Amino acid sequence: MNEPQAPRPIALTIAGSDSGGGAGIQADLKTFHAFEVFGTSVVTAITAQNTRAVTAVQRVEPRVVRAQMDALAVDLPPAATKSGMLADAEIIDAVADGLEGGGFGPYVLDPVMVAASGARLLEADAVGALRQRLVPLARLVTPNLAEAAILADRPVAVADDMRAAGERILELGCEAVLVKGGHLAGDTVEDILMTGTGERVWRAPKLDAGNPHGTGCTLSAAITAGLAHGRPLEAAVHDALAFTRRAIATAPVRGGGSRPLNHWASR
Repeated sequence: MNEPQAPRPIALTIAGSDSGGGAGIQADLKTFHAFEVFGTSVVTAITAQNTRAVTAVQRVEPRVVRAQMDALAVDLPPAATKSGMLADAEIIDAVADGLEGGGFGPYVLDPVMVAASGARLLEADAVGALRQRLVPLARLVTPNLAEAAILADRPVAVADDMRAAGERILELGCEAVLVKGGHLAGDTVEDILMTGTGERVWRAPKLDAGNPHGTGCTLSAAITAGLAHGRPLEAAVHDALAFTRRAIATAPVRGGGSRPLNHWASR
């Protein structure tokens, strides 16, 4: 008879639902499973999408978002939490109020603003709320180049711009920022982790993988899983970058648009 397994740590994703399964809540839960954490979720929006496009978005009422957080806090408190698509300022406020109540572990903020298809996933007037309410609560913020430019209110095109933007984001109150350089010009990906005491840079050749879908969700979820296991931040980022790269490199062709990642990739 098999002995019961020791409980896995719990990780929480607060994000939108992707009906295509490649990003959002679905990608986060798949990633949590790959990293052997028990995944819980707070749904902020329902999207109708596939690999080609987002065709409809329905946000969840902020009171229901907060109710989901409260339900987990009293019975399934997470060892670490991440957020992705938050849709608007009211939902941001609901999430911030919940996080400020405590009991959600270190918080990873993936500042999702635009889908790979180009659809807007955060209202333009909600950026200020994101800066003011959520960035100061974050153990880590994980913007891509476009998101870093918006959060820092400055252009970001080269590695020096990434560092300047990272410094501005740190000034907003987060403990660390990982500026992702997957969209840099050239043949090299450069990701820069910045804290108040220094930085670490990861460089790797760009993969010829078309337009992968769900990379930011997968990466931030993998970091969150590492933190849930008690890993130091730099180690969690290192493991997450390696996993995400393998998930991109081995992604099968599904659908006719952006390619969902392979969440069965080995860790």
